[in-house]
Amino acid sequence: MATIIVPAHNESSVIEACLDSIINQPEVDQIIVACNGCTDNTAEIVRQKYPTIHCLDISTPSKVNALNEAESFARELGLTFPVYYIDADTRLSENCVSCVNQYLKTSDILLAAPTPIIDTSHSSWIVKTYYKVWVNLPYIKEGVIATCSYIITKEGRSRFDKFPDVINDDGFIRCNFWNSEINNVPGAEIYIRAPKDLYSLIKIKTRARLGNMQLRATGQCKVIENKQYGNVMLSKLFSRDWLSTTIYIGIASIIRIRSKKQFKQLKDYRWEKDLSSRGA
Repeated sequence: MATIIVPAHNESSVIEACLDSIINQPEVDQIIVACNGCTDNTAEIVRQKYPTIHCLDISTPSKVNALNEAESFARELGLTFPVYYIDADTRLSENCVSCVNQYLKTSDILLAAPTPIIDTSHSSWIVKTYYKVWVNLPYIKEGVIATCSYIITKEGRSRFDKFPDVINDDGFIRCNFWNSEINNVPGAEIYIRAPKDLYSLIKIKTRARLGNMQLRATGQCKVIENKQYGNVMLSKLFSRDWLSTTIYIGIASIIRIRSKKQFKQLKDYRWEKDLSSRGA
């Protein structure tokens, strides 16, 4: 069985699609939507259309605080593992939960995620080109990257206390596990809609990189493994994918420069959200 937690901040345009993909999943004990700082009707939608789902309406607009509040509430109900932390703008494939549950029972994996399926059908050409390279990078294929969501076993959850006040919660979670303890689950999928335009892409990728910089600077990465990916990009530059690789490197460079600039003013950082993939 399992517990599912869905943090949601102003997700009225996507929350139904997310919950529709979850509500009939077998092997689920409880579903908790942690609305946080919403100024729209996300909580109202959940309460009216999904009466069997627990809905928390938290005043503070903070994802990590919402996760902590939802976990505390789940413990009062009787927290069951594994725990699924699912972003509100994603959807799970049919029987995803039972597939993941079975996989975790028969493996040594402590941190898992469904296999990410990136939908670029509404994206511009340059965004599609970026993702064409990105989805095939080694560190993406290592698992629990780009899924926007993750699943933790009882043993895995013992690695840390509460979610700290960080920008990148999934980056923090991954920093608690070795690569051998992490995997995307074959046969289970999570559907993620890519940003529509280049600026939206740069915003969310800057946020992710900035979050990782914050984790390293504050010493919150308990597990650090040496990774060498430079030769991969070099080989791609000398392949028939040279154009898409060049475009990817150019966008990645902009993200790197932008994140370094924001890091210098980290205390004033305001969460950047992609609204283009939500139809806004």
